[in-house]
Amino acid sequence: MTTPHNWRKSSYSGEGDGNNCVEIAHSTTEVAIRDSKTPTRATLTFPAPSFTTFIETLKKNPTS
Repeated sequence: MTTPHNWRKSSYSGEGDGNNCVEIAHSTTEVAIRDSKTPTRATLTFPAPSFTTFIETLKKNPTS
């Protein structure tokens, strides 16, 4: 993935959390994730279909 420019902060990242959470960027083929506290450090990059499967699994099996 080239350097993404469409980073979005998690909707769970709010003032109560110190405004620090994860950010996500995506292209048609890949999804990148980074720590919003240190955005210049390394990112995790996944193929888009694998990330979609991961998210769908989380939705089906939420933690309590």
